[in-house]
Amino acid sequence: MNRDEAKKRISELSRQLEEHNYRYYVLADPRISDYDYDMMMEELTGLEEQFPDLRSEHSPSQRVGGQISKKFPVVVHRYPMLSLGNTYSREELLAFDARVSKSLQSPYEYVCELKFDGVAISLTYEGGLLLRAVTRGDGVQGDEVTHNIRTIGSIPLRLQHPVGERFDVRGEVYMPHASFMKLNEMRQRNGESLFANPRNAAAGSLKMQDSSLVARRKLDCFIYGILGEELPFETHWDSLQGARDMGFRVSDDTRKCATMEEVFDYIHEYEERRAHLPYDIDGVVIKVNSHAQQRELGFTSKFPRWAISFKYKAERGLTRLKDVAFQVGRTGAVTPVAILEAVPIAGSTVQRASLYNAERMDEMDLHKDDMVYVEKGGDIIPKVTGVDTSQRKEGAKKLQFTRDCPECHTALIKNEGEAAHYCPNSDSCPPQLQGRIEHFTGRRAMNIDSLGEGKTALLIQQGRIANIADLYDLDHDKLIGLEKTMTDPLTGQTRKQSFRHKTVRNLLDALERSRQVPFERVLFALGIRHMGETMARKLARHFKDIRRLQEASYEELVAVRDVGEALASSIRAYFDDPDNQEILRRLKEAGLSFSLEEETGDSGEALRGKTFVVSGVFSRFSRDEIKQLIESHGGEVKGSISSKTDFVMAGEKMGPEKRKKAESLNIPLIGEEELASMVKG
Repeated sequence: MNRDEAKKRISELSRQLEEHNYRYYVLADPRISDYDYDMMMEELTGLEEQFPDLRSEHSPSQRVGGQISKKFPVVVHRYPMLSLGNTYSREELLAFDARVSKSLQSPYEYVCELKFDGVAISLTYEGGLLLRAVTRGDGVQGDEVTHNIRTIGSIPLRLQHPVGERFDVRGEVYMPHASFMKLNEMRQRNGESLFANPRNAAAGSLKMQDSSLVARRKLDCFIYGILGEELPFETHWDSLQGARDMGFRVSDDTRKCATMEEVFDYIHEYEERRAHLPYDIDGVVIKVNSHAQQRELGFTSKFPRWAISFKYKAERGLTRLKDVAFQVGRTGAVTPVAILEAVPIAGSTVQRASLYNAERMDEMDLHKDDMVYVEKGGDIIPKVTGVDTSQRKEGAKKLQFTRDCPECHTALIKNEGEAAHYCPNSDSCPPQLQGRIEHFTGRRAMNIDSLGEGKTALLIQQGRIANIADLYDLDHDKLIGLEKTMTDPLTGQTRKQSFRHKTVRNLLDALERSRQVPFERVLFALGIRHMGETMARKLARHFKDIRRLQEASYEELVAVRDVGEALASSIRAYFDDPDNQEILRRLKEAGLSFSLEEETGDSGEALRGKTFVVSGVFSRFSRDEIKQLIESHGGEVKGSISSKTDFVMAGEKMGPEKRKKAESLNIPLIGEEELASMVKG
């Protein structure tokens, strides 16, 4: 494909992707599958890599992020981002309405909107293109976070039908519940502290330096206002419909209300529905609809007189605290959990709630059998928020944070500057051992399937494995016939775990395949505290091999971009441990890859100079894993097929156009087995 053809195709793909974004986020009427969308995006990215001068900052491909922002410049808002007055009662809301009625002395109506619990954002568009995104800050000025905002699919980079040359759009960036749960699960696996609620997670995401990490967090945004000169809207309601036409996501739950009774009906309706929404709200915003009447009402020194927010009280219940249990995570962090008498909150029955850490427990001065308040409103994870001391039993025993590990009884430690307590017995503490092995064998690490939680526990209990290196000493004789009935400690349910011939064969095959996993994923699999998947990739590419990383001083580590003091200390502690040094020696002997040079040197030259296109769905590896395997052995991965393509990795559901083009150019279509053979030589 020549440059002119590429330019035309890039334009067409961009147009189609923008249209599909609009249908997905605004119309809720997707016309293609996620897979087909990904294929189009992959083709666009490939063309832009081939012709980088044709890549625009407003291209749909820029939503994947990749820009690094060391600083977030302070920008003054063209239109101040004012706060709203808050009310919590029917009487206060009626008083607001009385003030509006007295000032206007003419018919008026309200628009009611959900008050999303996220981060306010101001978006400036010029010539139909996103120019700048700025956080609320103090209302007068905020931080520019444009690179991170570009990763949010519901925020258009290019407007469909702009209503003016330059104007500002106001909205709320939020993290959906599904994204929040996935993020916290990932942070827990990596031994990182959990976000308390989606609002905090969204706020933290917008200030991340690497926009590619923001893209993975799947933020979203609702628009609730447009500001500019000579806009064609006479009412707030019309401006929201205009925003929708331009490609913005506007909540379908917004409603016009002619009377205060309709306003109260709206408030009560969503108070009942809020527990079932896929995102957090903490109230309702009521605005006078007419822009002319808004101007007539004006502002106080702090708030607009034409709008107010009605805030819901936090959804909470009062129940008895039966006890406090302590959980041990993969990294040894010990977390207190309140064991409660069952209490219904926000549509579910709560029997366990977070207490976060020892400091939080001490602040609340918890005693056995206390009546405690449990909230679930702004947080998906239930938490204990207070104690009704008036109901405390005389002589009740104060509940203390444990001094010893609840699993192995080792004395806990607490590092300076950290809130969590840790069990230092990383070698023998059962939950830590099992957690490390499960992390090591996970799909995004070594991808050793056929070894789930139950079978891992069985191997540990039967003495077959005591660390991750022991996995590579397993053979048929050590596995065949092992079985035991395992009991889930939480549910009490029993399940038989066993190793039959097929299970053993599958596990040994998976262990053999894992020897091909590239260095960066092996490094992530080691489970070094505070080291996530992205940081493992950065460190692998920076130091090139495990020896250089092992020998790096604390100062050399913190000099690497995005490596903080906690991670640097954790890396040094890991490599200074003699037991870890022995495990690494055994893993090297087992044939795992600990060097980028090894992967692209004499033993990894098989794909040198070869260009691949990866398309479709695969059974053994994800597409990302296949791309990493190709690149780690010297090959190059492109997004689109051309006469220079050597091989096409063809999985199930491969795009018919790609298949047709590959066949027309006589490019070999290969599968996972063929690639594995090529890598092995």
